[in-house]
Formats: sequence, structure tokens, C-alpha cells
Amino acid sequence: MGETRAFPGFRSGEIARRTGVSADTLRHYERRGLLAKPRRRPNGYRAYPPAAVDRVLLIQRALGLGFTLDELARFLRDRDGGRPPCRSVRELATRKLREVDRRLDELSEFRKELKRVLADWDARLAASGDEPARLLESLVSKPEGGPSPLRAAAFENRRKGKDRS
Repeated sequence: MGETRAFPGFRSGEIARRTGVSADTLRHYERRGLLAKPRRRPNGYRAYPPAAVDRVLLIQRALGLGFTLDELARFLRDRDGGRPPCRSVRELATRKLREVDRRLDELSEFRKELKRVLADWDARLAASGDEPARLLESLVSKPEGGPSPLRAAAFENRRKGKDRS
């Protein structure tokens, strides 16, 4: 398979194998404007240019760094239109790093809270003998007010998901 002299370009399956994505993903990228619609061969098969491999690998790597398909579509549309989005890409990556740092801080606080709870439960279990230690009930009278850091983060993620709908 691959390129032929008669009709240059790669079929969907070849691009998929070279990039580790499915042919459905390629079509999804086309619909989202991330990947240019390929020419069609006489038999109707898509014929992607060799540069499509690099484009799909770029998309996959950027997704792995936390960029969304919408963000990538905007950046790639600007780039394809002759407007380099470099500063916008850098600015967005900086915001994403700040968000990761914030989440790490939340996880660190959650870890401290969970350790505190486990220490309390260990003491309750040691003192309870054969009687119920009422571990879950001990959570009701939490000394610090407010939800746990992890629960707050989960709520924030659900809220963001609803905002995108």
C-alpha cells in the first residue's frame, strides 16, 4: 500500500498504522478541521498527503500535553492561514501549567487530610476492641469546615464539563 506513482498519497489505514490512531479518528479530525480533507482516488478511497502523518502526530502529542481539539483546531487554522499562533500557544500552555500546579496543591491537601483520617481510624480501631469503631460516622464531625480538596476538585471538573455542553 502507501503511495503509488499513479495516484500519490496514503490511504486512511496506512496513515492510521503510521500514527497509531484509527481511521475513524482521522475522519473525526477532518470534521473538526484539524486535518485537511484528502483527495479521493478513483475508487473513492481517501488519499492523504505524506504531510498528514506529521500533522496527526502533532495533534496526538498536543492532546497529550492537555490541549483540546477545539484549541488545536483554532491554532492550526491560524497557522494554515499564514498567522503563526506561537504566542497564543505559549500563553495557553502557561495557563495549563498553572492549572496543573493548582491541582497538585489540591491533591497535596487531600493527601494530608486522608492521612489524618487514617491515623484517626487506626486509633479508633485500636480502642474499639470487638465493638464497632464507627469509622464512616467519624467523617460527619470533620474538624475543618468545607468539602475535602479532592471532592472540591471533582465538583469543579463536573462544572467545567457542563459549561462546555
